Amino acid sequence: MTDPNDPKGLIREAYRIEGISAPECRTIFLDWALGVPPDANPRAAVTALLDRYAGEPRDHPMTQTLKEALNESAAPKRRGGRAARLA
Repeated sequence: MTDPNDPKGLIREAYRIEGISAPECRTIFLDWALGVPPDANPRAAVTALLDRYAGEPRDHPMTQTLKEALNESAAPKRRGGRAARLA
């Protein structure tokens, strides 16, 4: 059965890989995120995935990666540009 929040099974497979590292999980997560349809809500999908894999160890690197994905990121700030160089 295919999980609509993980249609390629990338997250599922990450939990199955013994000894997987945090950088590997971030790479897998990035691949997953690039496959999220434009009309989907990635935040809701990540929450659903965390619920689905709640039985996994809390210190699993994919669990940590998914939790980090829910953290609010700071708004990017413009740094310089042509006008700043001319001043």
